[in-house]
Amino acid sequence: MGATYCDEELPSKNFALASTDDRRFTKHIHDNVHGNIYIDPLSLKFVDTEQFQRLRDLKQLGKFLEFVLYEFAIQDQVNHRCASGFSYMVYPGAVHSRFEHSLGVYWLASEAINRLKTYQGLELDIDHFDTQTVKLAGLLHDLGHGPFSHTFEREFLPRVCNGQKWSHEEMSLKMIDHVVDEHNIDIDSESLKRVKEMIIASENGTSKSFKEKLFLYDIVANGRNGIDVDKFDYIVRDSRACGLGCNFQFQRVLETMRVIDDEICYRAKEYLTIQKLFAARADLHRMVYMHAKVKAIEMMFVDAMTKANDVLCISSYIDEPAEYWKLDDTILKAIETSSSQDLKESRDLILRIRRRELYQFCNEFAVPKDKLEYFKNVTPQDIVCSQNSSHPILHEEDIVVSNVKIDLTRGRNNPLESISFFKDYESNEKFNIKDDLVSHLLPTSYQDMIVRVYSKKPHLVEAVSEAFENFQLKIYGKKAQVHATPEKKKRKRLRHICGGGV
Repeated sequence: MGATYCDEELPSKNFALASTDDRRFTKHIHDNVHGNIYIDPLSLKFVDTEQFQRLRDLKQLGKFLEFVLYEFAIQDQVNHRCASGFSYMVYPGAVHSRFEHSLGVYWLASEAINRLKTYQGLELDIDHFDTQTVKLAGLLHDLGHGPFSHTFEREFLPRVCNGQKWSHEEMSLKMIDHVVDEHNIDIDSESLKRVKEMIIASENGTSKSFKEKLFLYDIVANGRNGIDVDKFDYIVRDSRACGLGCNFQFQRVLETMRVIDDEICYRAKEYLTIQKLFAARADLHRMVYMHAKVKAIEMMFVDAMTKANDVLCISSYIDEPAEYWKLDDTILKAIETSSSQDLKESRDLILRIRRRELYQFCNEFAVPKDKLEYFKNVTPQDIVCSQNSSHPILHEEDIVVSNVKIDLTRGRNNPLESISFFKDYESNEKFNIKDDLVSHLLPTSYQDMIVRVYSKKPHLVEAVSEAFENFQLKIYGKKAQVHATPEKKKRKRLRHICGGGV
C-alpha cells in the first residue's frame, strides 16, 4: 500500500516521458497509483525532512472514514462493493496519506512539464529552472495541511481564531521557507519565489512575479479553469482507495494538451474527457467527502477539538512553522488517551465516535434550483424557531445544521466555458466550446446546495425532524425533502432511551 522506497533503479514504463531526468541520480519510489516514480536530488532533500515526512501522519480522507463506511454498510446493507458483516476497517485502503498524494502530484507535474518540453520545448523555451520549480510546487503544495486536512482549516479554526484568516496554502509557503532554513537546502531565491507562487496560483488575485511562461502556473494549481495535476491525482487515488469506479482518464488530458498564447489548451475532441474530470470530482464530494455520516463525524470531531483547545492550545501552533509541523492526526489519540479531567468532554465525544454513537442524521433537502441565487445558510436557530410545541423543547445546542455545497469548481457556472480548446495539432487558434454544441445530455445546472439537519441527542430525532419539515414549509411552501424521516430511525432511538441495544 502507498509509496515505498526502492534502492535499485528499475526501468520506468514512462521512460520516454521523463527522459530529461538522469535516472542515475534519482531515487526510485513505487506508488500504488502511478507505478514507478523518480525523485530528483533537490526534491529528495525536501522529502527527507521531518516536516515532509509528517505528511505520512495526515490522512488524505480523514481518519474516521472507515467508521463511517462501516456504519453505512451495516445499517443500509446496500453497499454492493463489499460483503456484509464488515469489520470497522471495511475499506483499509481509504487510509492513504498526504505523503502519497504529494508524491503523486510531484510525478504528474513532472510528466506534464516533460510532455510539453518534448512536444513544444524549443517553441516554449522550457529550461531546467522551469522543470525543477514545477516539480517542487507539486511536491510541496500540501506541506501546510493540518490535522484532518480541510476540517481543521474550514471548520475548527474559524471557531477558535476569532476571524483570523488562515489557509493551508499560505502555511505551505511558510513551511517551505522553514524547511530550507532548518536543513540548509541549497536553492536560490528565484526558484523559491516561483515555487511558492505556483502553489497559490489558484487563489483569486494572486500576483505573479514572472510575467513570462504563465502556462507553467496552470500545471499544479490552475486558477484559470481548475484543470491541474492536483485534481488528477486525488480523484484517481481517492476513488481507488474507496473502491469507487472512476471513468476520468487523466492520461488522455496530459497527452493532448498544448500551449497556445501562454495558456495550456486542450484538444476539442477531449471535451467529454474533461467534463468527466469535474463530474468525477463532484461524485467524490457527494459520495465520500460530504457523505451524511462523514459530516456527522466531522462535526463531532470539531466539537471535541474545540473543547480541547483551551487545554491544549491547539490553535496557537498555527503561527509558527517550527511548532506547526508537530501537529498531525495523532492529536486525536492524544486526547483520547489523556487522563486529564479537563479533556473529559472531548474524550467522551471521541468515545461516541469510536462506538458509532453519532450525531443522528434526521433528514436533508436540496435547495430548489430557482432559490439557489439567494440562498442563505440555514442555522440551528432557524430549526428551533420552527419546532412544534407538542414535542420536547429544542435548543440550538441540540441541533447541528450542515449546509453542503457541491459544484463543478465554478459555483453555479459551467467550468468548461473557461477552458480553451484547439482543433488539431496543426492549428494555433484557441476557442471556447458551448455545451449544446457537444451533447444535449450534459448538465444544465452546475451546483447543488444540500441542507442537512442532525440531532445531537437520540431522543430528539423526531422533534428535530418535524421542526425541519416545518422550516421547509415556512420557507418554500412545500416539503423539499425526498421523504419523511424513517419511523425505524425514531423507534431505534426510543429503544436507546429505554436501555435497549443500538
